Amino acid sequence: MSSQPPEYTLQQEEQDTAALVLSGDWEQGQHPAGFSGLRSELASRHLTHLTADGSSLGHWDSMLMSFLLQCHDCCKAQGTVFETRNMPSGIEQLLAVATAVEPRTEPAKARTSWLSQLNPQRLLREAWEHLQESLAFTGEVTVAMTRLVRGKANTRFVDFMNFCYQAGPHAFGIISLTSVLVGMILAYLGAVQLKQFGAEIYVANLVVIGMLREMGVLMTAVVMAGRTGAAYAAQLGTMQTNEEIDAITTMGISPVEFLVLPRMLALIVIMPLLTLYADLLGIIGGGIVAGGMGIAPVQYIIQGETALSFSHIAVGLLKALVFAVLIAVAGCRAGINSGRSSAAVGQAATNAVVTAIVYLIVADAAINIIFQHLHI
Repeated sequence: MSSQPPEYTLQQEEQDTAALVLSGDWEQGQHPAGFSGLRSELASRHLTHLTADGSSLGHWDSMLMSFLLQCHDCCKAQGTVFETRNMPSGIEQLLAVATAVEPRTEPAKARTSWLSQLNPQRLLREAWEHLQESLAFTGEVTVAMTRLVRGKANTRFVDFMNFCYQAGPHAFGIISLTSVLVGMILAYLGAVQLKQFGAEIYVANLVVIGMLREMGVLMTAVVMAGRTGAAYAAQLGTMQTNEEIDAITTMGISPVEFLVLPRMLALIVIMPLLTLYADLLGIIGGGIVAGGMGIAPVQYIIQGETALSFSHIAVGLLKALVFAVLIAVAGCRAGINSGRSSAAVGQAATNAVVTAIVYLIVADAAINIIFQHLHI
């Protein structure tokens, strides 16, 4: 038996009432007339009641339901009562289920001027909310770390190893480039001033101390914030969008233990190693500039050894540990608290990088002040 093409006819019954007679087979693969023509005709007639008549219907599937839903929404928008009659079994029930809940509409956001963004009360409220969110996340991480020490955390060692590999060997290229260039910049800036006093040899002292205590660890942290911190935020934000974190929580597993701790521990282990690597390359970069000033490599090495001390190395490594925690917290917190859309994931990655860099600058200044008072 050949299928009949789907058709509809709008028949006027009374002055403000019409019947929409449906006929043929309303199945996938068929091509009924477009709904735009029916919408225009309904708008021109100004009906109060529209009845969909299915007495002439043949076979049907979801295409018929889609058409009836379009009719229902169009009538609702125009203030017309929509009804059905002589429909196949199940149509009324499906239509009732489909229209039982009103579609969600996002409220229109009020336009605010740029002056309202500088409202002190608004800024204080946002700062307080951000502080509460940060303290809550820090508390969850602390509890998870305590459970890990006690051997009760749901943290997998294989995840820790994977994140170590992602944060370490994959970052060698960019760390190598930035470290050599920073060492060369330090040597050049010092040479410009020291040359006035004929003390170019002390460029080695400047580069060694500057790289070990400050620039090596700071530039490594900035690179890792933009590279690894943003990656953590994007990974966890995507998992939030796909409801994977909700699934983990439903299974009784803490997302902080399962997702955050491996990333944080990996960064804590890798950051000191990358810092030492950056310090070495930065000193080599300073030696390249010193060689251009006529300083022999042996002289540069001997003079650099006089500035090398365990306290400088310890300061840099301590900063590396603190910076690793701050980068991991900023990235994971932004990802865990991300919204459930692609735009929210991008915003989470941006927030992770900006927050991490602010944390790094504040922490670096605080550590330097503390060490200055301790004469370290």
